Amino acid sequence: MRLNKTIYTTLFFFAAGFSTLKAQDVKPPEKTVSEEIEVIRPYKPVLAEAFKLRRSPDLDNLKIYRAKFNYALLDRKLELNSDIQKLQAQQLADERAAELINNYVKGGVGSLGTLLAEGYVNIGKDEALQAGAFFRHFGQQGKLNKQNENTQQLSVFGRSIGDKATLSGRLNYERHGLFFYGIDEANPTLNPNPERQVLNYFELEGEAVNKYNSDENAFSYAAKVNAYMFNNKFDAKEQTVTITGYLNKRINSFNLGLAASTELGSSKDLNTKVTNNLLRLNPYIKLQAKGVKITAGINFVQEFGTTSTTRFFPAVTADFTLIPEFLQVFGEVKGDVNRNTLKSLTDENPFLNSNIEIKNSIEKLSISGGVKGNGGPGFGYKARFYSKKIIDMPLFVNNFTNFNKFDVIYDFGSMKLLGLEGEISVQVSDDLKWTGKLNIEDYKPASEQESYFKPQLRVSSNFLFNFNKKLSFNANVAIQDDSKAKVYTANPIQTGGKYLLIPDPSIENVVNLKGFVDLGIGADYKINKQFSAFVKTTNLLNTNYSKYLYYRVNGISVYGGLSYSF
Repeated sequence: MRLNKTIYTTLFFFAAGFSTLKAQDVKPPEKTVSEEIEVIRPYKPVLAEAFKLRRSPDLDNLKIYRAKFNYALLDRKLELNSDIQKLQAQQLADERAAELINNYVKGGVGSLGTLLAEGYVNIGKDEALQAGAFFRHFGQQGKLNKQNENTQQLSVFGRSIGDKATLSGRLNYERHGLFFYGIDEANPTLNPNPERQVLNYFELEGEAVNKYNSDENAFSYAAKVNAYMFNNKFDAKEQTVTITGYLNKRINSFNLGLAASTELGSSKDLNTKVTNNLLRLNPYIKLQAKGVKITAGINFVQEFGTTSTTRFFPAVTADFTLIPEFLQVFGEVKGDVNRNTLKSLTDENPFLNSNIEIKNSIEKLSISGGVKGNGGPGFGYKARFYSKKIIDMPLFVNNFTNFNKFDVIYDFGSMKLLGLEGEISVQVSDDLKWTGKLNIEDYKPASEQESYFKPQLRVSSNFLFNFNKKLSFNANVAIQDDSKAKVYTANPIQTGGKYLLIPDPSIENVVNLKGFVDLGIGADYKINKQFSAFVKTTNLLNTNYSKYLYYRVNGISVYGGLSYSF
């Protein structure tokens, strides 16, 4: 059987090889190897026991295998480092806090017996609580007989900024000592022994203001109380208490508010006594939108005391921004009652006579308008015109008996005033700054011949230049046009027992007071962190001018000294 299979197989290979030889080129015959394989038994694979798998698991085998590890596993969060990490800035050492110098003392001496002493102290840089005190003494002695003048001021103040409101208070004392040294050049012997005058002023003030809230429907308020006492060496006394309140409710772009104040006071002299009280109510509505601010309301004023009158005035203001930060146009129409007091009149002219008549002035109608804005970095400007009608405007006039003392008269009727005001500020850098102000006024008196001691032109300017970190210079100039004064040639007539003088051109002479230019310069030198030196010159042109008739100011004076900061 096996032999037959072998024969058949051999014949099959020969036939196949023969047919191939016919289709191809004749090649030499290949050697054929034949081998007989003897199969003893069929192949049966055998697997070892270790490689056998059970078809069903053995559920009874509960032995647990626990691997032994020689390392510890750490529980860490997987971090994805595929993103580009940000560079971490190197932390610098804490900057040393700047050492603030809040206090200083200053002293100086100079020509004309000049003596200056000044000091200021403050508790520190706490933004929520501020308190401090200020003191100043300044005195000079001119070349004329008893041309001595000195002023002192002592103020203590405090402020607390809370979460809802800011509280502030101030206690102030001022003293002004002088002599009635006025001299008539035509009769220099008329005042051989000038009288002395001392003006004392005590003031106490407290204020509460709520903090600003950006809520479009916020409610805001403010309250202020001011009380003062004033007296002089000739037994003139004055007390005044002023209470002011303010309420405002925002409703989107609108504001509804009420401003109210009351002034309660009396003035008393040897032969006069006046109770002069005012009550003001100013309800208003305000529109404040982008570039537009308009306020419309009325000003209700009630006078009571020695006289009683009720008055209503308009109170309208408008502000339009045409070019943001560069050009704004504004206007105002208002009226008010101006309360004249001994304090306000002596602040303007300290050489007042006794028994001054106190009377309110009525600002019947005041119209003003102008432009303001910035012309670029370091440049600011403002220009305003105004027109006023004032009833009973106070004016100063020399007393007929005591030529070196001034009475207060009132221009009976409605005085008209037209004015132009301009301000400019130029700051080239932190080391160079200049400011200037101009006032041009045209008075049309109601019954008087002139508006006495009211110049038509006034100019003031200040200049600051830092030469380097240690040396700086400053300069200021005041220019004033001619003004007029009235001199009686006979004793004027008084009205109805009151010390109100009726104008009578037949016994009056109008005198011209020449204008002047007052130039002052100064310099400061910083010696070190604590000490600095200063020098100042006033009336550099040595002009013998007079602001009030018969009262010539001091000539040139130079003084200097040291200041210490701590």
